[in-house]
Amino acid sequence: MINKRILWISLIAILTLSFITACSSDNNNNNNNDNEKQEADVDVNKEDFPIVDEELTMTMIAPGTAQSPEWSEMDVLQEYAEKTNIDFKFNTPPADDFGTNLNLAFSSGDMEDIIYGAETDDLTPAMEVDYGEQGILLPLEDLIDEYAPNIKELLEENPEIEKSITTTDGHIYALPQISEGHRSIWTSPMWYNGDWLDELDVDEVPETTDEFYELLKRFRDEDPNGNGENDEVPLLDVEMDSIGPWFMSAFGVKDQKLIENEGKVSYGAITDNYKEYLKYMNKLYEEKLLDQETFSQSDEEKQAKGQNNRVGVFSDYFSYFTTGEDPEEATNNPMFKPLTSPENDEPIAPVDDGIQRGTFALTKDNPSPEASIRWLDYFYSEEGGAYIDQGPEGDLWEWNDDETKRIDKDEDEIPDGYEDSEDYRASLTPAYGIAAPYLVQDIEKEEPSVTDVFTEAETEEKMEPYGEVPFPKVYLTQDEQKEVNTIEMDLESYVEQMEAKFITGVEPLSNWDDYVETIEGMDIDRYIEIHQDAYDRWEES
Repeated sequence: MINKRILWISLIAILTLSFITACSSDNNNNNNNDNEKQEADVDVNKEDFPIVDEELTMTMIAPGTAQSPEWSEMDVLQEYAEKTNIDFKFNTPPADDFGTNLNLAFSSGDMEDIIYGAETDDLTPAMEVDYGEQGILLPLEDLIDEYAPNIKELLEENPEIEKSITTTDGHIYALPQISEGHRSIWTSPMWYNGDWLDELDVDEVPETTDEFYELLKRFRDEDPNGNGENDEVPLLDVEMDSIGPWFMSAFGVKDQKLIENEGKVSYGAITDNYKEYLKYMNKLYEEKLLDQETFSQSDEEKQAKGQNNRVGVFSDYFSYFTTGEDPEEATNNPMFKPLTSPENDEPIAPVDDGIQRGTFALTKDNPSPEASIRWLDYFYSEEGGAYIDQGPEGDLWEWNDDETKRIDKDEDEIPDGYEDSEDYRASLTPAYGIAAPYLVQDIEKEEPSVTDVFTEAETEEKMEPYGEVPFPKVYLTQDEQKEVNTIEMDLESYVEQMEAKFITGVEPLSNWDDYVETIEGMDIDRYIEIHQDAYDRWEES
């Protein structure tokens, strides 16, 4: 009896287990079918909107700014979600913490579908190469060819852009912000205090280093701010980061670091012309024409001097950022014109190429790379670029009667709770305070602002004819990058320290040869050789 009971219990257990296994197998098959069905159902329309017929939800990681609300609340992203049928779950850590969060995501393998708005310090060219070759970032060139006509057209019309975003294995893993407006070439413009020029009856800005030196002496000695005190700061900067390239260029050195001239790569900080730059800046410092606190002050301290009308020449994106003036009043502050010197008779303006890399990438688990690239492509058109830049019609702008030009709304039309139109713009679009991926252009307006008219004219006269990019954006192989990292670790900090010491006189220029010998001992020849190889690849690609 006992044996029969055991036999029946065993038989029931086997049948039950078989049933459970079968059900589990059916469920797994159903789940697999569902997954396959979900992927198969993401049919992407190659033209017009919506991009997908059935709603698609993806995830995105992007840097947030202090001014930005929740991204899901932004007018641009809400309206565009309805237009495209693509919605997002956003992860937007503060911009200062974004790089750390992105690195943690790469390390854990728990990645959002899209990386958006990364600076090159956060998604570096080396990371593009490394994670692209590992398959964590997806190659984009075939997707662009089939699903992104605006991006494709931009790359075809501007081969240097494509060369600058194509990595060493021939793939594009990240897309850039591309700037084409008149300010796209700006690095950090320099400005004169127009009121001081008026006070001293100066009609033309200097064109040579000698003329500039004489003007600075007048700023120091003739009380141009009219307060009866000897408190003028003729030339202002923080650690030479902004004005340095302008004065190096006056002596024929386009950059302190890597320079390309007629296909040959060199390192600016060991050239004889760079020595002449240091000698000139040391003279300005010794004669108190260059701010004595250049290498110790903060940006806030610099700004305080400007707002107290103590500064004659300075660098900032707009002059009124430093002076505190009304933007229209600041159009009296002329832009710095590149200088010539006894060592260089051709004016050179150090400019940018308008390409900010690493701003958009797709990760390996993205459910629809085709839909993702189509979602982005619109922002590389003239219409889409203006849309992501300024928000939907009705918020900050509206069309004129024949819908050919835009009319900006007056500041008094901005909703309550916002300081100004820019503060309001930060609530409308992610393209504020971060490197958003889109085509940045000058928007054609029915009544351009006085500031836009002024800066465009100054740029056309004083920068565009003389602009030179010191060194193009290249990619290194992983082995090259390892070598460069080892060399750069000591090289860059040493050059920066010695620049400060030479200019302030802590280190006499009689020690120049020892300085060059030290840099040569840091394997600078190999450093240049690696970048020469990278430049040659860039040029031939």
